[in-house]
Amino acid sequence: MNKIDNMALFVRVVKTGGLAAAGRQIGLSPASMTARMNALEQHYNTRLLNRTTRKISLTDAGQRFYQACLRVLSEMEAADASLTSDQACLSGQLRITATSDFGRQFVAPALVNFVEQHPNVKPYLYLTDGVINLIDQGFDLGVRFGNLPDSNLVSRHLANNRRVLVASAAYLKRHGTPQQPQDLQHHQCLVMERLGEPLNEWQFSTDTGRQTVKVNPAFVSNDGAIIRQWALAGTGIAYKSIWDVKHDLASKELLTVLEDFSLGFQVSDDNQTGLQLVYPSRQFVPRPVAGFIDFIKEYLTKEEKGT
Repeated sequence: MNKIDNMALFVRVVKTGGLAAAGRQIGLSPASMTARMNALEQHYNTRLLNRTTRKISLTDAGQRFYQACLRVLSEMEAADASLTSDQACLSGQLRITATSDFGRQFVAPALVNFVEQHPNVKPYLYLTDGVINLIDQGFDLGVRFGNLPDSNLVSRHLANNRRVLVASAAYLKRHGTPQQPQDLQHHQCLVMERLGEPLNEWQFSTDTGRQTVKVNPAFVSNDGAIIRQWALAGTGIAYKSIWDVKHDLASKELLTVLEDFSLGFQVSDDNQTGLQLVYPSRQFVPRPVAGFIDFIKEYLTKEEKGT
C-alpha cells in the first residue's frame, strides 16, 4: 500500500474510533488492521495510537500525523474536484457532535436538508451534553454552548444565546411564580449534571451584584433534552439555553421566570453563552465540513427570523 492509502486508512481508524470498525467498512479483518497499524508505526518508528480492547486514542505524535493526513487528503480531494465538471458536489463522511437538546431540534433536521442537497455526504451525529475531545474521537465538527476552553480547536460564532429559567403554566399555577432568586429554594428545580456533579449553583444579577442560589434538585439528569421534557410535563423549573426552549416559548408551552435576573449555572457561566461551532484546524477544513458550516449558519439565521 502507498503512503496515501496508509494515510486514508489511519484517518478512517481515528474517525470510526477503532481498528475493527474501520476494518468492517473496507472488508479487512481485525488482525489485518492491527498488522497495518503496526507496520505504519514501525515505518515512522513512533507510536501513533494508544490502543486498549475497548477504545483507541491518539498520542501526541498521532495527533500531528492525523492533522497532516487530513491536510493531504483534503488537497487530493480538491485536486480531484478541480478536474470534475460538478464543482458543487460534496462527498465523504461528516461526523458531528452536538448537545442533546439542540442537536435533536436543530442539527438533526439541518443535516437532513443538507444531505438532500448533497446526497454523497454521509453524516454521523453524536449527541452528548458532555465536552468530548474532537480529535481523539474523530469528529469533524462540534456544536457547543459557551466559550471555547481548548486552544487547539478553532471556534466560529454560530448564533447569540442566553440562559433562561422556564416552567410550564401548569407548574406555576400549582406552585406560584418566584419573584426573587432566593424563592427558588422553595420550588422543584430540574438540575443538569456534568461530570458527575449537579449544576445546582444558579447565578443571578441583582441590584446588589451577582447572587448565587444553591437550589435543591428535585430531578437530576445529564441529558438536557430530558430536563426540557420534565419542564414541559410540569415537573419543575429548568435552567435552559434559550435556543433549546425557543419553540416551547413561542407556543407558550413554557414560560420564562426571573428573566431580569438570570445569568447561568456555576460562577464561570454568564448570560452570554454563545452558540459556537468548533473544529480541529483552521488550515484544513474538509469540503463537506465547510459546506455544512455555511449551511447551518444560514439555517439558524432563518430560525431566528422565523422564516
